[in-house]
Amino acid sequence: MTSPHSPDSSATDGTPAVPGGALPRHVAIIMDGNNRWARARGLSGVRGHHAGVEAVRATIRRAAERGIETLTLFAFSSENWKRPRAEVSALMELFLLALKREVNKLHANGIRLSVVGDTSAFSDSIQKHIARAEEKTRHNTRLHLVIAANYGGQWDLVRAARRLGERVAAGELDPSAIDEAAFAGQLSLAGVAPVDLCIRTSGEQRISNFILWELAYAELHFTPLLWPDFDAEAFDQALADYQRRQRRFGMTDEQIEAQGA
Repeated sequence: MTSPHSPDSSATDGTPAVPGGALPRHVAIIMDGNNRWARARGLSGVRGHHAGVEAVRATIRRAAERGIETLTLFAFSSENWKRPRAEVSALMELFLLALKREVNKLHANGIRLSVVGDTSAFSDSIQKHIARAEEKTRHNTRLHLVIAANYGGQWDLVRAARRLGERVAAGELDPSAIDEAAFAGQLSLAGVAPVDLCIRTSGEQRISNFILWELAYAELHFTPLLWPDFDAEAFDQALADYQRRQRRFGMTDEQIEAQGA
């Protein structure tokens, strides 16, 4: 049987997979450039964020078509609260609107939605709609869409360490039992495959406190496209770039080649 991540596979809707090597199971995207896109057109930053919503839709559609297992989008970092108050308020309104309008579409297309991050900082209305969306879509299996909102990689690591420390203090866990698996089990993305491919738009070449643990062995793809200009073709180009990489995980070329023999 052909693997859903092999070069000869096709998406469930008949769209052929990108020819070449294996496709990533988990793709993460740092969606950057909404404000610059808007400024270049003499528009407000809020208009740039609205334009970025269509890029989100196009990316989700193409990820589902390509048989990607998990798509994680960095929507709002814990540092983004520092932005102008009007922009933050507009982003919160846009987030709530998306939760109201998009969830039924996601559900109809078999897409599961999860939101990771410190959601306690959001309004009661946003928290309520997040809970409803997660519950409505929790059994869907076509694509797992993870939205990182009020999320920071360092926050996630510290929270995981604190949780383990509390268990040790309570006598529930021996410190010697803490290994990579135990630590990963306390992170926001526990149970989700590690990131294979991380994409960042807008030409910036940094990971900006994104999912630090899960990016340990990710392939990085940087594109000069501003996020509102990122489309299905750009997503396919990132997949093709990934397929050209040789992932060693600490091994030599010879060992990798022997595994494929």
